Amino acid sequence: MMNEHGKSDRPILPKKSSNKVGTLAAEGTEERGLAKENTRQQNAFRTQRRGDVPNALERVREAARKNKGTRFTALFHNVYDPDMLRYAFYQLKKEASPGVDGETWRHYVEDLEHNLQDLSHRLQRGAYQAKPVRRAYILKSDGRQRPLGVTALEDKIAQRAAVEVLNAIYEEDFVDFSHGFRPGRSPHNALDQLYIGIHEKKVNWVLDLDIRSFFDTLSQSWLVKFVEHRVGDRRVVRLIQKWLRAGVLEEGRLTVSEEGTPQGGSASPLLANIYLHYVFDLWTEAWRRKNAHGDTLVVRFADDIVVGFQEKTEAERFWNELKERMRKFDLELHPEKTRLLEFGRYAAERRQKRGEGKPETFNFLGFMHICGESRNGKFTVIRQTIRKRMQAKLKAVNIELRRRMHEPLEDQGQWLRAVVGGHDRYYGVPGNIAALQTFRRKIGRYWHRVLCRRSQTGYVTWERMQRLFFRWLPPARICHPYPSCRVPVTTQGKSRMR
Repeated sequence: MMNEHGKSDRPILPKKSSNKVGTLAAEGTEERGLAKENTRQQNAFRTQRRGDVPNALERVREAARKNKGTRFTALFHNVYDPDMLRYAFYQLKKEASPGVDGETWRHYVEDLEHNLQDLSHRLQRGAYQAKPVRRAYILKSDGRQRPLGVTALEDKIAQRAAVEVLNAIYEEDFVDFSHGFRPGRSPHNALDQLYIGIHEKKVNWVLDLDIRSFFDTLSQSWLVKFVEHRVGDRRVVRLIQKWLRAGVLEEGRLTVSEEGTPQGGSASPLLANIYLHYVFDLWTEAWRRKNAHGDTLVVRFADDIVVGFQEKTEAERFWNELKERMRKFDLELHPEKTRLLEFGRYAAERRQKRGEGKPETFNFLGFMHICGESRNGKFTVIRQTIRKRMQAKLKAVNIELRRRMHEPLEDQGQWLRAVVGGHDRYYGVPGNIAALQTFRRKIGRYWHRVLCRRSQTGYVTWERMQRLFFRWLPPARICHPYPSCRVPVTTQGKSRMR
């Protein structure tokens, strides 16, 4: 399936872009070695049994692990395989909103085998055409609206199948400080790594990075070049290009852009990770090997990035050079949201001597990180729910409660139980119990207000509400252990600290 001969020292390509598969423009411009292609052997697993879909790509995974220069030229048959499409279909959310075609999961499943065979044949023949993405918006914590793309169901299936195939390659390539939308990783893995890193490394300065409109401005041409560094199967590349060029449908108007990837599709998170893997991750690893003399800490979750430094001068140098790096690949660091702040075990003491007050805080993955002290007076990082994030969630719950005002009490209770429980499962980290209790208490007040307005004589006593709270609203609880208790278990064999 792949060419196994070849040595580690690869020839350096000239700085010249090219659209040909055989001469990678991304590698050439970045002065990367020419990748070896797996053209001699054909793929050894042409058929897959229903139960073997997750294991069918093991050879691809093993080849990617052994040789970082292998370029895979026989991947597409794994994407259109009916078993893979079936596996991808059942990974989708059943209640997700339909795309522009109006097709729903529950309607599609009624004739699933016929539908999947038809989709498989269209993919194999090249007759498959990606449908435009339906534009939708969600409210952000700062009051602005975040654009999302609602993908058509068959596009979701094809994207999910392609992601499964590509993950077999890129999970062996991605660096260990990258956590966003990767199998087996969650936001709490990134939060744990950041917490442990600040405690155990000599971090005195934190660079809180914000990429301006990353998903809307990334260059599609650069993205394709980055994909071609590992994927030599032109059919897979063309499939990705179809999704990128499908356009966005908003209020009956179709817009096609050469920039960005719509958020909401199954492929967008992986494509974003591939883009930042080449633009940021590999460059950052090389930078700190060559330039960093003190301790450094890097944590990335999609386009949310935090970098810790021991020395301020190194932090400023990294920041300036990263600006140029981002500009080279059509990205920009937000000038107002990107900031360098003094943070760490000595930050409070040093700022007090200079008369500058308490250390600044920074936000990461829904939590405000604060320099604090534990009960025994030692330095610790306190993580609290971002106030704006909580207020936005409470506002959304209040609006939905009013819409559900006349639903049966049991239905309201079950929904609120899911809301409060889900909030605790994410924000239930040590030291954040007060914010969890506040969230539950305000939810209870909103519910009481709605129940009292169901009718003119429908006032609900507070005694009865207490019984409803006890029955339906789970008590605030810490769902996650201290990172120091969890990280050693999840990092045996390969530390996530670096």
